[in-house]
Amino acid sequence: MGTVVNERSRRIGVRAAKLFDGWSPVLLDAPLVVMDGGRIVAVQSGGLPPQDVEVVEFPGATLMPGLVDAHVHLAFDAGEDPVAALAARDTPAVLDAMRAAAATALAGGVTTVRDLGDRDYLALQLRDEASPKAGEHDLRGGTGLPTVLASGPPITSRGGHCHFLGGGIDDSPAAMCAAVQERIDRGVDVIKIMGSGGNLTPGSPPERSQFSAATLGAGIDLAHRHGVGVAVHAHGTAAIRDAVTVGADSIEHASFWSRDGVDDPGDLVEQIVARQVVVSATAGVRPGEPGTPYPEANARIPGIVAALMSLYRAGARFIAASDAGIHAGKPHDVARHIPATLAAIGLPLPEGLRLVTSAAADACGLTGRKGRLAPGHDGDLLVIDGDPTADPAALHRILAVHARGHRIR
Repeated sequence: MGTVVNERSRRIGVRAAKLFDGWSPVLLDAPLVVMDGGRIVAVQSGGLPPQDVEVVEFPGATLMPGLVDAHVHLAFDAGEDPVAALAARDTPAVLDAMRAAAATALAGGVTTVRDLGDRDYLALQLRDEASPKAGEHDLRGGTGLPTVLASGPPITSRGGHCHFLGGGIDDSPAAMCAAVQERIDRGVDVIKIMGSGGNLTPGSPPERSQFSAATLGAGIDLAHRHGVGVAVHAHGTAAIRDAVTVGADSIEHASFWSRDGVDDPGDLVEQIVARQVVVSATAGVRPGEPGTPYPEANARIPGIVAALMSLYRAGARFIAASDAGIHAGKPHDVARHIPATLAAIGLPLPEGLRLVTSAAADACGLTGRKGRLAPGHDGDLLVIDGDPTADPAALHRILAVHARGHRIR
């Protein structure tokens, strides 16, 4: 776990050469960010700091918000066979591994993670360990862990994608509603439903839908009545269409996978834009690793990119997340590779950074709290050696990480 620098409860300031606020591509010169009790209370350009603020200087550096990775799996170890590794661990060992994975993410600049599939609801336990209660930012902010949002075990079909996490149910509205209600009763932050198959699970083709539209819609309606959002894993075009039609809040992956290749999104582009469904593109891989360990998936990457870019250009609500943990190319700090990946397909670096800061925070329901360097937001702040809006390598030169106002070594 990351070590928290011992700081008395006081107002602290961080000054650098430039600041990316998480939204605007125009950087602020000579910024000073002041934090108090875990929150940002002031952002100024130049001038003297208030007398009661202890300022740490980083000449030549850039300040930016901590990264928000909206799709991770802390229970998977980012190894050669994460499913087998998870099966071999008992509950305490899984929780220890998840804690280490979260600390790795934080050290890599990821100050917020949204876990979209664990075992035994352990991500909720980690969430409560990592995150301070209301009004306790100055007391609990220095846990050495990122903020965690948790879905618990994903809801899937019996024997379906990631069934080994324990969320398998029958394809019926009643079964779906029972599963959703169980998660709401346990206090999840988001519901995760496996709308289609996936590569990680043998015998679960990505193009195959796992639930009828009626079943999917029943679960989404119930979640929304409780004020809880629903993220639907959907590779196949039919599953994407059903999820959009019945009101999913986000489509995870959205790869338009068909049996033989990748479909043209067609009229779904207009529907996704009109309904403001979040398209959560999967991006970022450790250099030297293939995009995925699955040859059929790698062959489809150009088509998937084309489909996703058609949605982006049409004005869809678009974010990028890593799916960290699912194979060796996806370590838990891999989110810092996402802006470079997006730049390679034509998105400017400032836009790639926005998609993993403010846009991702908004998609996770954290507007006004995460993803921006602005008064009132949590003190999640990175100090970068260089300018990450001009040099993608700079994002790997992290000089300091602040999580909820506390500096982590």
